[in-house]
Amino acid sequence: MGKNLRLKSARAARDMSQKQLADAVGVTRQTVNAIENGNYNPSINLCINICKVLGKTLDEIFWEADKDAEK
Repeated sequence: MGKNLRLKSARAARDMSQKQLADAVGVTRQTVNAIENGNYNPSINLCINICKVLGKTLDEIFWEADKDAEK
């Protein structure tokens, strides 16, 4: 699992700190940091909550593009 730059970008676009996002979804700032750095695989419920707060879809934040589909 690599870094989740899409999460970091979406959070920054909303001008939210890791702490603000963490508080909004009920986790610690360290959890958000770990997700962004690819060190933690969040539950589907946490993914959904993050997407709701950021106004994004699961595909936009968490699903990696299928390399074969792009060919």
